[in-house]
Amino acid sequence: MTPRTFAFRPRYRALAWSAIGVGGAAAAVAAALGLVTVPLITGALGIALGAAYLRSPTWRIAVTVDDSGLRVGSPSKLRFQLTWEDVIRVIASPATSSCFVDGGSPERSLLVPGDGAPAPYDIADRASLVEAILAHVPADKVQTVASLDQADPTPARR
Repeated sequence: MTPRTFAFRPRYRALAWSAIGVGGAAAAVAAALGLVTVPLITGALGIALGAAYLRSPTWRIAVTVDDSGLRVGSPSKLRFQLTWEDVIRVIASPATSSCFVDGGSPERSLLVPGDGAPAPYDIADRASLVEAILAHVPADKVQTVASLDQADPTPARR
């Protein structure tokens, strides 16, 4: 299999753009009223926080999948790498295009969040990522559920 890369994406883009827009409007009103300090600072803060979220280094992280395993990291830093044999279990919900890849510890595990998942990020083309993971992990390590919150919390043992 040719390596495929799936980038992390900001889940709350609309909220960030709203903060920038409302902050810009508040700053413009403050400037029109003679630089009233509180609205000006609030407006500038909204713009700064929205821009910081959209420019976060998190959005440089990507998951790369190939026949040997998966890697998670940015171009400058590999966060972790798992061979398919190292995967303890996968909890998958094909209906929501989400899964949890248990690498044995939190820092070596991956959540592919589906619709409605409480995660601050999304992953580009997550349905294809979930399919690629399920195609490589042995069926006896996969637990299929309607949604991830219905999973058995007891991890499988090697």
